[in-house]
Amino acid sequence: MNTNRRSFLKELAAGIVVAPWVTTGLRAQSPNAKIRHATFGCSGMAMADVTSIAGHKSVEVVAACDVDASKVAGFLQKFPNAKIYSDFRELLEKEKDLQTVNVSTPDHMHAPIGMTALNRGVHVYGQKPLTHNLYECRRLTEVAREKKLVTQMGIQIHSSTEYRTAVKLVQEGVIGKVKEVHTWSSKKWGDNGKMPAKTDEPPKDLNWDLWLGIAAERPFIGGGWYHPGNWRKRLDFGTGTFGDMGCHIYDPVFKALALTYPLSVKSRGAAPNEHSWATDAIVEYVFPGTAFTAGETVRVTWYDGDQRPPQDVQNMAIVAGDAKRGALPDQGSIFLGTDGIMVLPHIATPRLIGEKFNDFKFEKAAADNHWHQFIEAALGNRKNGDANFDYAGPMTEAVLLGSVASRFPNQLLEWDGPGLKFKNVAKANDYVKRVYRKGHEVAGL
Repeated sequence: MNTNRRSFLKELAAGIVVAPWVTTGLRAQSPNAKIRHATFGCSGMAMADVTSIAGHKSVEVVAACDVDASKVAGFLQKFPNAKIYSDFRELLEKEKDLQTVNVSTPDHMHAPIGMTALNRGVHVYGQKPLTHNLYECRRLTEVAREKKLVTQMGIQIHSSTEYRTAVKLVQEGVIGKVKEVHTWSSKKWGDNGKMPAKTDEPPKDLNWDLWLGIAAERPFIGGGWYHPGNWRKRLDFGTGTFGDMGCHIYDPVFKALALTYPLSVKSRGAAPNEHSWATDAIVEYVFPGTAFTAGETVRVTWYDGDQRPPQDVQNMAIVAGDAKRGALPDQGSIFLGTDGIMVLPHIATPRLIGEKFNDFKFEKAAADNHWHQFIEAALGNRKNGDANFDYAGPMTEAVLLGSVASRFPNQLLEWDGPGLKFKNVAKANDYVKRVYRKGHEVAGL
């Protein structure tokens, strides 16, 4: 045995050699190891997420948490061996060997649960919007990066053929440099009515205190005012239409143009009232220009409810007599380029508008499994999810800026992205961060 081989074996015995064939992540422990996964939420989007994640052959769902016991029975039919908890803190304390979780709860609990999991060294799949406010978003992004954890935000259309193709077309310069973008959703997650005066006892299966979580105490209101679905309309729990659909529909815009922190944001819609978000928003952003835009800055404007882009923009984006392109989609985006126009429905194949595209053929991008990206990264087979928090965090921050701007109608808010603060309207900084209820504080937030 020569000297080099003898030295190598000594180093190997001492544990100081890193063999090039050793993988990272769970595969390094055992090629047949199962990822132990927990879900926060047992129905609705949570069930969709955990079912998709569990479709990966390397995943075992070992635990679930839901504050509404009535949602558990259906979950257990699919995952009968999972342990059930009602308090997320108890689950994360007792389930010592978790590797991954999905956080698919009302928006206000995304950050508290997600951060607690990150603090434990657990990889996190977090539903959109990543968090309820800007500070939470920045902190989850920073901590995930510091701890080198795998993350993915639940904007699954990011990995679809339709959105990937749109990004590819823009970045290949098919419509030239992008001059501006208009994007919209017809949804109406808002309420300008009065809060009901009558309060009710919570349903026997609902732990109202845990449902409130980090939010201030208040009495339960029945009739679906908060639970199970209308929390999206309420200021303390949801993020309105913009937070819900903006994270989906802004995504291909943000990705295609390689956008960074916006320079300014201005709302031309109604302000929220004391308890609920408004509808029919118009939110105007100015971003720094990029390699894919036509100028030093680029404007991106959001519309929801009954609002739509100006008629002249709509006229440029439709083709008379063409049934497929004769009207705007119910939700989507219009990219105005120097060499053409792209209409991207939510969700359908992009449409190219302009004479040069009459006989134009393009190759569609391949789709990928958004949930399995997350698991493959946790296994060490890829670096991270495509919508990891380093991407999804800044994108969500941009969306949430629109929610803050809606509180200051017709005022231009100048944004210092790196500093996480508004430069010209001091009062707006009151909405960058919230105070958590006593006893529900989370380390790192």
